[in-house]
Amino acid sequence: MNQLTVRGIDDELDAIMRRLADQEGISLNQAALRLLRKGAGLTDSKGNSNTIGASLDDLFGAWSRDEAESFDAALRWTRAPEL
Repeated sequence: MNQLTVRGIDDELDAIMRRLADQEGISLNQAALRLLRKGAGLTDSKGNSNTIGASLDDLFGAWSRDEAESFDAALRWTRAPEL
């Protein structure tokens, strides 16, 4: 394994790395590596491409055209009439 020292990390990036580490229960080093791999378009060690966190994965999905049209029709009455 190689080692690298990164200087010049600004406060915003530092906060993002620390938040990721805290949310995922990982070290700051692991958070930095995840972000670097994501930025480089590489997969993580589990083979997931561009994955940071998985807490919302069960909410993702896609509707068919019929499902989307049905949903839009059901909500149509909630929209203000166009003037």
